[in-house]
Amino acid sequence: MFDTAYAALSNVLEGRLTRSKSELDQHGLSETWFPHTPPEAVAYPETTTEVSEIMKICHAHGVPVTAFGAGTSLEGQTLATTGGLVVDFNRMNRVLRVNDADMDAVVQPGITREALNVELRSTGLMFPVDPGANASLGGMAMTRASGTTAVRYGTMKENVIGLEVVLADGTIIHTGSRARKSSAGYDLTSLFVGSEGTLGLITEMTVRLHGQPEAISAAVCSFDEITPAVEAVIATIQMGLPMARIEFLDAESVDAVNKYAGADFPLKPHLFVEFHGSDATVAEQVETFGEIVHDFGGSDFEWAAKAEDRTALWTMRHHAYWACLALRQGAKAVVTDICVPISKLAEAVEQTRADIAASPLHGPILGHVGDGNFHAILLVDPNDEAEIKEGKRLAHLMAERALKLGGTITGEHGIGIGKKGLMPAEHGAAWGIMGQLKAAMDPTNILNPGKLVP
Repeated sequence: MFDTAYAALSNVLEGRLTRSKSELDQHGLSETWFPHTPPEAVAYPETTTEVSEIMKICHAHGVPVTAFGAGTSLEGQTLATTGGLVVDFNRMNRVLRVNDADMDAVVQPGITREALNVELRSTGLMFPVDPGANASLGGMAMTRASGTTAVRYGTMKENVIGLEVVLADGTIIHTGSRARKSSAGYDLTSLFVGSEGTLGLITEMTVRLHGQPEAISAAVCSFDEITPAVEAVIATIQMGLPMARIEFLDAESVDAVNKYAGADFPLKPHLFVEFHGSDATVAEQVETFGEIVHDFGGSDFEWAAKAEDRTALWTMRHHAYWACLALRQGAKAVVTDICVPISKLAEAVEQTRADIAASPLHGPILGHVGDGNFHAILLVDPNDEAEIKEGKRLAHLMAERALKLGGTITGEHGIGIGKKGLMPAEHGAAWGIMGQLKAAMDPTNILNPGKLVP
């Protein structure tokens, strides 16, 4: 069956369909603990029409289809677990239109956030969503990604305002508009954002842009214990201080960053912070935050005022995941990303730290604590089933705790296959409704089968 479909796909893609072992292997890798899972073929479309033709052929022949952007997902979303075709969007990577006056842009899904911001430099605008990895915008939309700046600018949910999507049978639809609000029927844009490629393939996106701030200041401060650091974050948010970023690293994460980046931060819990605004507002925010930090026993700030110093600081934070992996040679990670109400953050972090301390695994903790979202990087030997089982046990404990505290099992990484078993606990009967939506829109179950839904 696949050979017949492959012949038809070859006619559509004109040399941009491959069964090369090296490319199949490349598209079967995961950033985390999941086993190598190569597809049967990889397609590289360049237009929406080609994506539509791909889906028509795969729909007719029952070929599973998995979308692929930069491959940075952490829950196995891009793995072709049932074989079939991977559709790689790296060649659909253009900025189609920038609407300066309306502060939005129309882009293809394969463009990365860094490439988009390079294109925007001359406009005075920026796309702020920053998950750390240089992910593709299509992948970020499909996992409803966020990251370090979400505390101020929101997640992909708030910053994607319209989509062009190819459905399972090849139908092309458009959702949303460039208007700032609408009451016209179901919010299909929000339905697709976070759907992880199970309902359709994004071929075009309209994203919200923001003005580049006049002044930016970044700083680092340390605390003797985890609890006062987290309580300082809670106080900051409750006061309504408009932080652009406020990130937490525990002592083990700091140790990893020191070793990986040649830094010399004290081996204590740290906050990495950044303020955006005018010179006057940034100065006022800095002063207020300094008072909060002092009240909770934090150290004086180490400032990064120059652009190159700020870049170095946030590069260290963004590379913290790989720094944590480097603590144990050959390790992979079971990555967690629970999100809880801000008032429950200190409790969640402390109890997670206690669980990890009682386990044989190492698990540095870090996260975007400004919105209650944090991660434990549980280091495991990918060839040791007992260690993987223990990592999954700790992750399950974290998820249960998050739900008990009124939170969610994932703040930004999504479900994929890694967290699928936890969905009934969070959603109950509503998970079944998600399955019904999937069945209605993809009756032959060819779009990323086995992921996210029942």
